[in-house]
Amino acid sequence: MTEDDLKNTSALLKGEMELDAAQAANEDELLALLAHKVAEMLETQPEYLFSMLYRMDVLEKKIRPVMDPSAPEPANWGLARLILERQKQKLETKRSVKIKPLEDMDGWEW
Repeated sequence: MTEDDLKNTSALLKGEMELDAAQAANEDELLALLAHKVAEMLETQPEYLFSMLYRMDVLEKKIRPVMDPSAPEPANWGLARLILERQKQKLETKRSVKIKPLEDMDGWEW
């Protein structure tokens, strides 16, 4: 992950996860901070966490395996990886999809 991507991903996470990720120097540190935040939320606000995952558009078919007790890593790390993966996808989409401005909008000013 480039330094720019790290900065942009951290900004997305700050807004969506209320995570102060500015202190993360690389992707591994960002993942660790996110995993810690997810662990807290699993413990204290699980409904809110899953609501956020839904709003972030993290697919349920990806969430189920990481929540399984037989998953290879703890659930907070698995969910943190899914969240980080989704945020990186959002950044890539913003970079690759250019939307041209709307034309002929006379009279639609508010």
